[in-house]
Amino acid sequence: MKTIIITSTVILVSLAVLFSFPSSYKIKNADPIGETIVCFGDSLTYGTGATKGMDYPSQLSRLIDIEVINSGVPGDTTEKALNRIDKIINMNPRIVLITIGGNDLKNGVKKEIAFKNIEQLIHIIQKNGALVILGGIDVPFWGRGFGRGYIELAEKTGSVLVQNIFKDIFGKPRLMSDSIHPNNQGYTIMAKHFYKALKPYL
Repeated sequence: MKTIIITSTVILVSLAVLFSFPSSYKIKNADPIGETIVCFGDSLTYGTGATKGMDYPSQLSRLIDIEVINSGVPGDTTEKALNRIDKIINMNPRIVLITIGGNDLKNGVKKEIAFKNIEQLIHIIQKNGALVILGGIDVPFWGRGFGRGYIELAEKTGSVLVQNIFKDIFGKPRLMSDSIHPNNQGYTIMAKHFYKALKPYL
């Protein structure tokens, strides 16, 4: 009986590990063309809750010593992002870091619709030769499967994945300016998440 319990525990742990981390897959446009590095998204990209120069794109720019364009718009949804994707392409991006979907999640947009929109965004960017780094949003309790959706989409599109931009931030009052947005220190951690993903492609 003891052996059965131990064996079952090992299997369950192995399955948990298997489904918690993305498998190895080929990155599309790993040697990208273009000139600029663009952070594209909503208030989490814009830097709501941060003081001037402490949003994550600004902090990322200092980490890599390269200009990073902040194209974050507070309140942006995946649909609104699609409506302004041409402006991003006109920036001749080499690398685009996308953080979008949080407002869809908050507003009750169906997961299938939100991720169809994000997939379209990624395809448009990749078609122009740029590398996409996708920032996942995994919110406990009310995430509606969005966290897993980012993993699946990154694998499907060959995007570099930051599995959860809120890792080590969310739910820690000392790192949050409100219930959703980080403060300066929280954005520092977020910038480091993206830096780790971006560094191999600089």
